[in-house]
Amino acid sequence: MTRILVAGAGLIGSRHVAHLAEHPDLTLAGIVDPTPELRQHPDAPGFTDISEVDVPVDGIVISTPTQFHEALFHEAAKRGWSALVEKPIAQSLEAADRMIATAKEAGVQILTGHHRRFHPRVLGLRDVLASGQIGQPILASLIWAVKKPAPYFEVSWRQGAEGAPVRLNVCHEIDLLRFLFGEITDIAGLGVNPVRKADRVESGGIVMAFESGLTASIAFADTTPSPFGFEHGTGENPNIATTGQDSMRIMGTKGSVEFPSLRVWTGADEWSEAPTPQYAAAPEGTPLIQQLEHFAQVCTGKVLPRNDGESGRRTLEATLQVEALTLPGARSSK
Repeated sequence: MTRILVAGAGLIGSRHVAHLAEHPDLTLAGIVDPTPELRQHPDAPGFTDISEVDVPVDGIVISTPTQFHEALFHEAAKRGWSALVEKPIAQSLEAADRMIATAKEAGVQILTGHHRRFHPRVLGLRDVLASGQIGQPILASLIWAVKKPAPYFEVSWRQGAEGAPVRLNVCHEIDLLRFLFGEITDIAGLGVNPVRKADRVESGGIVMAFESGLTASIAFADTTPSPFGFEHGTGENPNIATTGQDSMRIMGTKGSVEFPSLRVWTGADEWSEAPTPQYAAAPEGTPLIQQLEHFAQVCTGKVLPRNDGESGRRTLEATLQVEALTLPGARSSK
């Protein structure tokens, strides 16, 4: 029974708490949160600060607001705990570098919490790409569009630039593309704020080029109640309505594939021919649970992190570049 502590029991932390409490092979060691009602649990002790933790712990999930990640990780590393650090890994590249250095010095691991890498349908999509059915991937097009409710922005730290969808949400799309296609070579983008008109981007577009030769675009917004987005299509987030609609299309030299349906279009060599569809195997599962199971193996030294601190830093670097490009009024590229 791997004993895992959760620091930060908000939107994502509470889901980690629930999964750990229900898992037959994992133990919720405790909850660290300054808010009394968030740290209360019938089966685990609560603590206001990590320094108070006095129970056995094998690893820690750090799911606090990003500005607290670095300090919490350093404290955890001193106690010999590996950490699953929610995305983004840190507020800045410098902070991420310090965390990576501390992990090496302390002999602990960082698993960056981009949980889509554990989604069964994402792994099914990788299998489709690896099979060669669609040939060499050339283009990818993604949409992430939701309408966040007004109470979401009542939390003080979400009212400024940190509450913008790039660092909070679009970073997942960036990491997903890195997972599928490798490293990014160029980024261009723009952003606007026509609805709430707050001092943060609300919607925009991004174009990225990859070492593999693929070009990808991401259209994003947190002001529209659309049916299109990773969470809408997969149903993996209980806070976002499930529609089952595809939000990503990948086009290759021999065909195309849609996600999350995994509908594969093949059989056409040129524009005068119509491709035909068929569905690839679409496995099911809960990515947060599978990520926690992987993290337990990381804590016990059985495997290395699928998405370590260095990889988390590369996604953060690309996210920060996108964030700068999509500031309302910015018009430039890397």
